[in-house]
Amino acid sequence: MPKVSDDRLAARRREILDGARHCFAEYGYDGATVKRIEESTGLSRGAIFHHYRDKEALFLALAREDAERMADVAAEQGLVQVMRDMLTRPQDFDWLGTRLEIARKLRTDNSFRAEWVSYSAEVEQATLSRLERGRQAGRLRDDVPTDVLLNYLDLVLDGLITRLATGQPTDDLHAVLDLVEESVRAHE
Repeated sequence: MPKVSDDRLAARRREILDGARHCFAEYGYDGATVKRIEESTGLSRGAIFHHYRDKEALFLALAREDAERMADVAAEQGLVQVMRDMLTRPQDFDWLGTRLEIARKLRTDNSFRAEWVSYSAEVEQATLSRLERGRQAGRLRDDVPTDVLLNYLDLVLDGLITRLATGQPTDDLHAVLDLVEESVRAHE
């Protein structure tokens, strides 16, 4: 039996993740049945679950990928820039619906919560590091602890995600993000 190359395996996993992301975003976690995931990916149950132990493992792989992508942007450009990118290019953020499902599962599923906490720590650490560098460079206010600034930005991010994922208007949100950015900056 011929061995499948690592590149081909990676391409298959990418194909599965892309199709599953669309399915979870459209139907939610519970509505993304195995049959719908098969239809969305164009692959059989066996092909999908050869790479992922079950639906939850597939969902967690998506969540981790999204957390890593967000951590990269947050570390390089800041969390407010992540939010600006969401407004400017919402089509690049097809994980917004998935993010709402993550929030729901965090509230209702203890085992999922335990796994997600380790994944989300990466985003939190990248953002905290950037905030600390900004503070040390004199760009961010120093009268509020860094972890409070992070929680503030996380709350704004969650609100933005909810607004985008539920299809609410976003016309005035660039001005809101200007206000958020101004509120964390140091004033001389």
